[in-house]
Amino acid sequence: MATDAAPPPVGGTATSPAAPTTAQFVEMQESAEFGELRSSYRSFAFPLTVAFIAWYLLYVLLSNYAGGFMGTKLFGNINVALVFGLAQFATTFLIAWFYARHAAAKLDPKAEAIKSRMEADV
Repeated sequence: MATDAAPPPVGGTATSPAAPTTAQFVEMQESAEFGELRSSYRSFAFPLTVAFIAWYLLYVLLSNYAGGFMGTKLFGNINVALVFGLAQFATTFLIAWFYARHAAAKLDPKAEAIKSRMEADV
């Protein structure tokens, strides 16, 4: 099997930085800085995940057990079920956009600081 990767350098000199040890990773994982990063992620992701699953289950349950309500015509051939179904797509994209903003503002700077410190310690 052939690859397009260049062969390793001759003479045993490595061009990539040394990787942190397992002990360094464990130490970082137990640090307050990493705990803050994990807490920031979880405080965002878990509530939105629960809210979206509840919203989705509401849509499914209403579709199964409230056919009369979901079949209510709003205007023309547009009914409540179609509006709720399209709202599922809208909320999916809204959550993805909201997460991208949150990650860029809160998670990425903390993660980059941790990464830089781990690479500097090696």
